[in-house]
Amino acid sequence: MSERPLRLLLAGEGGIAGVHMRALDEVPGVEVACLVGGEDADARAFAGEWEIPEVSLDLDGALAREDLDAVILATPSHLHAEQAERVIAAGKHLLCEIPMALSLADAERITARAEASGKVCMVAHTRRFNAPHRELKRRLVAGEFHLQHLVSETYFFRRENLNMQGQPRRWVDNLLWHHACHSIDLFAWLLDDVELEVCGSQGPDHPKLGIPMDMSIGLRSRRGVLATLALSFNNRGPFGGFYRYIGEEDTFRAFRDELEDHRGEAIVLPGNGFTDQDREFIDAILEDREPEASFGRCLPAMRLLDRLQRCVTSSTE
Repeated sequence: MSERPLRLLLAGEGGIAGVHMRALDEVPGVEVACLVGGEDADARAFAGEWEIPEVSLDLDGALAREDLDAVILATPSHLHAEQAERVIAAGKHLLCEIPMALSLADAERITARAEASGKVCMVAHTRRFNAPHRELKRRLVAGEFHLQHLVSETYFFRRENLNMQGQPRRWVDNLLWHHACHSIDLFAWLLDDVELEVCGSQGPDHPKLGIPMDMSIGLRSRRGVLATLALSFNNRGPFGGFYRYIGEEDTFRAFRDELEDHRGEAIVLPGNGFTDQDREFIDAILEDREPEASFGRCLPAMRLLDRLQRCVTSSTE
């Protein structure tokens, strides 16, 4: 494997697939050799844009190929668990987009299979790789910064079923299991604490999409550190995940790979979260080791989401 590029199969032709392609452009020693799409015309257009030589709509056929080493699942969220099982059964390394599943039962099942496979199986918990969060975790571990309250704001405008590029989406996104998962995993990872107190409530379901469009979540660590999550699909921009770290020494604001202090002065850090995430996947394969965001390391966040699902559901009954 080390004598030739690592050959990847990319499944999915949506917005996040393009993010992975841009990230992989910065990772040496890899080649996206095949795209498995959901719609033929969209898949061929995507493959043409990114110069992917082969296109298929047959995931199982592609998984049977011995010349493909690893798979990136960038497909709709509700397909992740079932497709991850097929990838693992085929003996391929796997990077699965967040969330690994939309239920705890599915997450536990595929995690057990991932851990038994002997392959590198990783979830795209990207916040673990964004430079601001890695720097603030370093300061927490070193005792240079003492966190009191993490405030997370996740905003999109999804009153119509559109993706991040404003294009029609054939599936419905999930505010809790997808977007809240980023921040819940981040908080547990920052503090190395998965025994969090959780509470939450959700707004009414959208009349057509059938999902709650707004959500409020509270977390408390065993040491008493708080996290407050506000999430909305009703927000008219700016879009994305915004973080305020309120600590004893200072207050920091983070957005993607940008960090600034309470005066608004930028703290310049190296790295790109998506690139560093995908590089970690490739490096873990080449070094034959467990990646930072392995299925097993991400499973505790899914258990917290399951508890929150019951909490927010009871709040509307």
